[in-house]
Amino acid sequence: MKVIQLYKNESKLIQRAAKQNREAQHVLYELHAPKMLSICRYYIKDVHQAEEVMLNGFFKVFKHLKSFKNEGSFEGWIRRIMVREAISYLRQKKTIEFAAEHEHLEHDYDNNIKSNIEVAEIQQVIDSLPEGYRMVFVMYAIEGYKHFEIAELLNISEGTSKSQLFKARKMLQNKIKELNKSSYGTN
Repeated sequence: MKVIQLYKNESKLIQRAAKQNREAQHVLYELHAPKMLSICRYYIKDVHQAEEVMLNGFFKVFKHLKSFKNEGSFEGWIRRIMVREAISYLRQKKTIEFAAEHEHLEHDYDNNIKSNIEVAEIQQVIDSLPEGYRMVFVMYAIEGYKHFEIAELLNISEGTSKSQLFKARKMLQNKIKELNKSSYGTN
């Protein structure tokens, strides 16, 4: 019964967790961990490493919980911590590489690909992207960051962000077409 009451008012739950109440912290973790793991997983291919990054992110969430001002979404606040933690992890591993920019990018990709591929296959296709392409694609297309925000977070230029997104979309389009061909035998 006590746990059910905690779910009803997230701001009270956050206040309790900020006072180091382990039960409240556990409930917050249970509420948000599945979504935060999927966010970490977008950036990090290996699920075990993504879990480690998520746990480190939650450590930071609970350490800095008093700085959450109840302005905006708590989930969004946690999400930003997880994204930054994933980027930090990848920087430490020195796996982030960005391909050279191109001044003129042609928009010849089609976002209306007809496909019956499964979500797991889509995740595999995203995982197969080069690290820089994948990070920018996830940040822009999935997380909703703007190019200037991506540039600031990744210490790259806006042009590089746009170029990486263009190349990622093109590569994804080609890989999805290949998957569709293998699924149906023709295209």
